Amino acid sequence: MSAWWVKNRQRVLQAAGTVLAVGLIVVLLREESWQTVLEAFAKIKKINLFWVALLFLLARFAVVGRWHVLLRAAGIDMRLQDSMSLTFTSLFASHFLPTTVGGDLIRLAGAMQMGFDRAVCLASIAADRLIGMLGMSMMAPFGLWYSWGLIQTKLAASFFGFLRKPIEFIKRTLSVFRIWLKKPASLLASLAFACINMMCQFSAVYIFARDLGSHASFWVIAGLWSLIYFITLLPISINGYGVQELFSTYLLSNVAGLSPAMSLSIAFLIRIYFLLSSLPGAFFLPAILSAMTKQKKETVSTNILL
Repeated sequence: MSAWWVKNRQRVLQAAGTVLAVGLIVVLLREESWQTVLEAFAKIKKINLFWVALLFLLARFAVVGRWHVLLRAAGIDMRLQDSMSLTFTSLFASHFLPTTVGGDLIRLAGAMQMGFDRAVCLASIAADRLIGMLGMSMMAPFGLWYSWGLIQTKLAASFFGFLRKPIEFIKRTLSVFRIWLKKPASLLASLAFACINMMCQFSAVYIFARDLGSHASFWVIAGLWSLIYFITLLPISINGYGVQELFSTYLLSNVAGLSPAMSLSIAFLIRIYFLLSSLPGAFFLPAILSAMTKQKKETVSTNILL
């Protein structure tokens, strides 16, 4: 039992965190009533649903560009269509499989299947994640400024203590950049793609917030969403399910001037767009999973022979 717990502890705790967050959302829905949430949905302009879909599509292509630039700068001559297929597969796995890291493993396995160097590909994936975090961190001060009164509470203070883990992750992976420090243009290009990605997300939330009557500026919404992004990175739920929606509702309703029902409506819509924009990766996932299984069998066979 102890061995099983050590092996599966993180997954169990993440599942418990997801259940807790979803339970709190259900309690919130009971207080607000589903009818209020549906009324908030109805206030969203139909044309804006289309514009947000385009923003999310652009954001996904920006994620592709962010990693592709790093690969090419590191000497990995991967075709753009291959980078695109691996990135979308990774995004699909991150949203639909019970771990965000699983998406990175699939991206790495796909790159190795194409015959590229494992160490360099792994470094590029770590750098890609770090640059994405760096881009979001540019807006975090705005979120902290506008929501400082909220995060001074004891509950929030203890919660934000968990940010030590992402900080430690940054320290550990700084060495990754030695490959690209000799090519600063590639880092700037990758960061530019990261900025496009996050600006598309901020704009989507801002459009919905304006439709629902919020007078908060774009920079307020951007700052709040960057905080939500970092909160979702904490390994306390499966893929951030429930946690993203819960803290989106909390921050948007307390800082952006929206009702809890309206804030929850935005959180649900953004989650739906994240999922839908990741679906193209489902077409490439079976082939990559098959390659991963084959590679694992070959490794086991080699170990047996040795």
